[in-house]
Amino acid sequence: MVIIMKKLLLGNAAVARGAYEAGVRVVASYPGTPSTEITESIVSYPEVYAEWSPNEKVAAEVAIGASIAGARSMSCMKHVGLNVMADPVFTSTYTGVNGGLVFCVADDPGMHSSQNEQDSRHYAIAAKIPMLEPSDSSECKEFTKLAFDISEKFDTPVFIRLSTRISHSQSLVELNDRENDELKPYEKNAAKYVMMPGNAIKRHVDVEKRLVDLKEYSENSSLNITEINDGTEIGVITSGTTYLYAHEALGNSVSYLKIGMVNPLPQSTIVDFCKKFKKVYVIEELDPVIETQCRAYGLDIIGKEVFTLLGEYTPALIKKAVLGVDLSDDVTVGEQLPARPPVMCAGCPHRGTFYVLKKLGLTVSGDIGCYTLGAVAPLASVDSTICMGASVSAAHGMAKARGSEFNKKLVSVIGDSTFMHSGITGLSDIVYNKGANTVIILDNSITGMTGHQDNPTTGYTIRGEETKQVNLIALAKALGVEHVVVADPFDVKEFEKVVKEETERNEPSVIIAQRPCALLKRVKYQGHCRITDNCKNCKMCMKLGCPAISVKDDKVIIDNTQCNGCGLCVNVCPFHAIVKED
Repeated sequence: MVIIMKKLLLGNAAVARGAYEAGVRVVASYPGTPSTEITESIVSYPEVYAEWSPNEKVAAEVAIGASIAGARSMSCMKHVGLNVMADPVFTSTYTGVNGGLVFCVADDPGMHSSQNEQDSRHYAIAAKIPMLEPSDSSECKEFTKLAFDISEKFDTPVFIRLSTRISHSQSLVELNDRENDELKPYEKNAAKYVMMPGNAIKRHVDVEKRLVDLKEYSENSSLNITEINDGTEIGVITSGTTYLYAHEALGNSVSYLKIGMVNPLPQSTIVDFCKKFKKVYVIEELDPVIETQCRAYGLDIIGKEVFTLLGEYTPALIKKAVLGVDLSDDVTVGEQLPARPPVMCAGCPHRGTFYVLKKLGLTVSGDIGCYTLGAVAPLASVDSTICMGASVSAAHGMAKARGSEFNKKLVSVIGDSTFMHSGITGLSDIVYNKGANTVIILDNSITGMTGHQDNPTTGYTIRGEETKQVNLIALAKALGVEHVVVADPFDVKEFEKVVKEETERNEPSVIIAQRPCALLKRVKYQGHCRITDNCKNCKMCMKLGCPAISVKDDKVIIDNTQCNGCGLCVNVCPFHAIVKED
């Protein structure tokens, strides 16, 4: 008797399971929501080598190298991470593969944890790389397994495209045994893997031929499913999570072409489907990628003229656009829920830094991480946030644009993990080009925003193994920074003194604001803080933006259920009216 094992898995965990079953040997990634859990789930399979790389470009190069060496390999990232790794990815389509190579990219419609909305299907088209898009956890597993087969069959890397809802939703997945995928033989082949112009010109011919073969494969692939419901006059072309939304909203009142291979698209399948219906809607989140191709095929379809380019879709939105049924009145809320803006955690080490920067009235070039919340009131000190590492480089540009006096009112803030990701080159640029910027590295001993992943500054690998720890002081000095100071941002008086001194220098300087994330298991703050009768109601402590401190009946109070006893408010109160109780 055959026993079929099924398990409820996140889409991300299902991708990891699919890679494991496909015999993946090497997985290299950089954490980025909503993709992080793919690589974290891989750790549970000891047969697979997994790592957190310093950034996505390095991760892609590790995976490409493993593929060339004959191993099935994978790299995972969020959509903006794909921007970082684009350089090696675009060339990998020319080199092709030896062992199967898969890139898993998770888009974030609605920008739940991202600085932009970006449709990664454009990358697949531009790089001429096939892309598969699953619509539930079961497909996440099966599509990932198939992606490795496609990769080796057509000598190409393959994209798996996820979205926040697919990555973080759960559904049943059938578990199978791991394939014993042996290493492919490695042979020296400069014509294939050395992309100097003379070789690349010849490989481009192979890329274009492969794309023709992939189009034929897409036409006959079981990845693309047609569902014809009798008596329907409306057809819907869709893929990924919008297929589920459309099915929930429209049921059997329409017919569906569910596209699982979104690049290259199955042109003949799409044309034949459209001939069957009076109206055809293309339903896709973000950009009109499928819609644009349909119009290029000469098809009369309905798309973004009734659907938004912005954010996530819902069944209600789809039902209104296609059937004209407005569900907005079906649900009534008795009371408006209070707004819950994002806020730094109680005890967050970054709070002391931004309190001082706000007090000093400095211009703050910000970066990507928990500390982006330094832009939110009442701290409200961050002036700009662009992308990973930009705080350092952008501040250098600001100083060069406005002169040396402006530089003394300017600092960069960047996390320890983000500094390793892409801040090092910016700091070297400041030193090399005679800048005088002050860079504050927010060293909280972890990669915080994506859920506590280790990085080269923590001294531990993804599996918790001890390893060499990057010394930020030595690194900054090696880049040519002579003034490097380590300071505790909770010692607000000393930290303020350090910031004043370093910003007055006419040469580059680095402040390492060193205090661990309050949520780390090894951080054991004790007790809580209490307001005494000495309180003058000056509300200075409210300027910290601590979620445990609030005002009730015009009096400041501290909520013991949220206070973790970090003591920052004790250091800020000018009347010593706050005490810490164990």
